[in-house]
Amino acid sequence: MVAENIRTLGEVVGKVLGEGHADALRAVGERLVQLVMEVEVGKLAGAALHQQTDERKAHRNGYRDRAWDTRVGTRDLRIPRLRNGTYLPSFLEPRRRSEQALLSVIQEAYVHGVSTRK
Repeated sequence: MVAENIRTLGEVVGKVLGEGHADALRAVGERLVQLVMEVEVGKLAGAALHQQTDERKAHRNGYRDRAWDTRVGTRDLRIPRLRNGTYLPSFLEPRRRSEQALLSVIQEAYVHGVSTRK
């Protein structure tokens, strides 16, 4: 039956980790987090990376490194910097677990109809 082939997310992740694909899963997760930060700082600056517009509010000024502690280990993040003002990723809100904050960002994007491919 079709219902036998449907798996929960936990079963799929368990299978991937059990088959030794954990490094690929971590790399995808890190890339997803990096893309979220790039989009957020692009909205804050008023322009995407390397985009020239008259509506620009701020300019980028490189990256700063920060360790991000999660249940699956410590990840190194490259957080974009701005020349004017500050930027703190939404999933690194103070006094919240990182996974809970990232989950809330994904849920909010889903509720607002943002494409999962973006």
